Amino acid sequence: MLTAEHWELLARSNAHPLRVSILETLDIDGGRTLSPKDLSVELQEPLSTVNYHVTELANAGLLELTGERRVRGAVEHFYRLLSR
Repeated sequence: MLTAEHWELLARSNAHPLRVSILETLDIDGGRTLSPKDLSVELQEPLSTVNYHVTELANAGLLELTGERRVRGAVEHFYRLLSR
């Protein structure tokens, strides 16, 4: 669940509307673990754009990397909201 502390961290990381949508999407049903590709499909945004914002949210301490999977020579990363 997004707490006041999460929103404060988001505000400090130069909030962008897509970042808010990413956080809201990951918070559905008590918290989900998704890859940037999953998020790009759900949010109907380009993968490169979503990946950039997911990386920035992770760097800001709002998301945590939970796993990786090899897909056709690339590595797919999975993120969830950081538990606090």
